[in-house]
Amino acid sequence: MGATPLALAAAHVPSLSAGKHNSKAAGVPPAFELDEVSIRELQDGMKAGKYTARSISEKYLDRIQQIDRPGQGPAVNSIIELNPDALSIADQLDRERRERGPRGPMHGIPVLIKDNIATADAMMTTAGSLALVGSKPPRDSFVAERLRESGAVILGKTNLSEWANIRSSHSTSGWSGRGGLTRNPYALDRNACGSSSGSGAATAANLCAVAVGTETDGSVVCPSSVNGIVGIKPTIGLVSRTGIIPISHTQDTAGPMARTVEDAAILLGALAGIDPDDAATADGQRRADTDYTRHLDAKGLNGARIGVPRKFFGIGDAVDKLVEDALAALKSQGAILVDPADIPSMGKFDQSELEVLLYELKADLNKYLDALGPEAPVHTLADVIAFNEKNRDREMPYFGQDTFIKAEAKGPLTDKGYLDALANDVKQSRAEGIDAVMDKFQLDALVAPTSGPAWLTDLVDGDHDSGGSSTPAAVAGYPNINVPAGFIRGLPVGISFFGRAYSEPTLIRIAYAFEQATRFRRAPRFLPSVDLTV
Repeated sequence: MGATPLALAAAHVPSLSAGKHNSKAAGVPPAFELDEVSIRELQDGMKAGKYTARSISEKYLDRIQQIDRPGQGPAVNSIIELNPDALSIADQLDRERRERGPRGPMHGIPVLIKDNIATADAMMTTAGSLALVGSKPPRDSFVAERLRESGAVILGKTNLSEWANIRSSHSTSGWSGRGGLTRNPYALDRNACGSSSGSGAATAANLCAVAVGTETDGSVVCPSSVNGIVGIKPTIGLVSRTGIIPISHTQDTAGPMARTVEDAAILLGALAGIDPDDAATADGQRRADTDYTRHLDAKGLNGARIGVPRKFFGIGDAVDKLVEDALAALKSQGAILVDPADIPSMGKFDQSELEVLLYELKADLNKYLDALGPEAPVHTLADVIAFNEKNRDREMPYFGQDTFIKAEAKGPLTDKGYLDALANDVKQSRAEGIDAVMDKFQLDALVAPTSGPAWLTDLVDGDHDSGGSSTPAAVAGYPNINVPAGFIRGLPVGISFFGRAYSEPTLIRIAYAFEQATRFRRAPRFLPSVDLTV
């Protein structure tokens, strides 16, 4: 490969790209050798000598140059920075494969990770904010460590909704001051959803084998839904949060984003693990799995009891019809549907969730920024707020920071207001929420529409999302898996399977069986707008 893709490695996408649209976007880009390729196929190719870790990384870097960068092809703008060491890492892994064999299924596999996941290398970790440009984390995040140990090639960082979409209540998902606007590869004027928008769009567009996103509430499953891919939001504590720029230690987690359930399961096995620096992972010590592919079963729906919480329906007639078709598919594969099976506490933790997030944002972000050391450009949430005001033209051209300001006004985590809100969240989302309905009907999982189709991106009024089902599992800290379930006017829509803490094996089995029975995933066409003839 020539030097062109690597020349991008130290660059970032300027915020001026946020409002631009490339007139060359119409039409499908040239065919790509690795379109829709799976981890298993890449490993088979490397074993047979068809590919090497280096050649695979080169192919993805070339494709990124071809369709992701501003001014190039559809300009999806999903990647904020490339790793200048990617090819040298791939070379090392190729030598190791020749001398000792592969470490496992991730050996030599190119992965993109969200720009709030710290790497102590030549790349920055900024959460998309100009306030953190130039700062260097003192060490790799646990997620990055696990990826490196697995033999993955960290190809680069993906763009995101700035600060994981917690800065403003009127934000446009997929936009950051540092990275500009990520576009949905199915229709470029549509939103890629937040906050793991870049990870979702890049995976859908075949710019990597798999990617890692993060979620506090909806930020893995929503971009997975609107970008037509699989996303797993794990149980809190299955994957360490150490070194991830935080919102909430109660709800934050990293999770895999992939084109198939099998690839997501492979990546989850690489990410899960016990971290002495994240106490939440101790609870998962007996539950963490290193091989979630053991639970892939094409007949896994047979006899599965799945509840249908109808209160999540009503996003739109087309979405309801699509989900009804998905329910019929589940039944055809032997699933036993309990319909309705509504979560009894719905609506009783909406306000307390926000209260917990505001308190924990201030406490957790201050702790993270302080650990960056005296050389860091900002050290507290108050510093970030001041930076944004000083750089309003670059950081706040489209929306402000009202959520940051509300969080800064909160007191310590010993406040009664915080403790009461947290107790309500735990009680209403778990014992009187998901656990209650699953106990009542003896369920293996719940199924609901993840979200509606991608909305038109609006940099004037902000997001126009029409609803979703992510909140109960997010607040409870329970697992949630999005799987493609069809298309509306060419736009992907997914369904979510969620359930009890550490029920990932069950959910993966159910999600895989649904995927194999329906096979809705198809690659994007990079249309400038929705094709109303579809």
